[in-house]
Amino acid sequence: MTPEQRELFDAAMAAKANSYSPYSNFPVGAAVRSASGRIYAGCNVENAAYPQGWCAEASALAAMVSAGETEIVAVLTVCDGDLVGTCCGGCRQKIREFASPRTPIYACGPEGVRAEFTLDDLLPHSFGPEHLRPQP
Repeated sequence: MTPEQRELFDAAMAAKANSYSPYSNFPVGAAVRSASGRIYAGCNVENAAYPQGWCAEASALAAMVSAGETEIVAVLTVCDGDLVGTCCGGCRQKIREFASPRTPIYACGPEGVRAEFTLDDLLPHSFGPEHLRPQP
């Protein structure tokens, strides 16, 4: 892992340790690096009314936006299991709001980086803010 990946990984692992996932038993941690270089982390938070929970990536994005930032330069997620775990479709779209098509997204297991993608790899031909007409 590069030093930059290690910083994201450590933040995502720390957030994952706080995951509230009693229904799926699938804790996830995520970390995003903003254009300023700051790292924002989040974990998944489940709810008994299943669609009311939120993903780790959404939690990290909310922390970033709450701090006044709106540009992502890297994303890292970490989860357990044998398979490579990538962001869900909804989170890919949420990331798209704040990232470029070339933004790296690292999918990790507890041992480290398992796969690297760009946002465009995970969400090709995506819809973004530039598709909307400016309001008068």
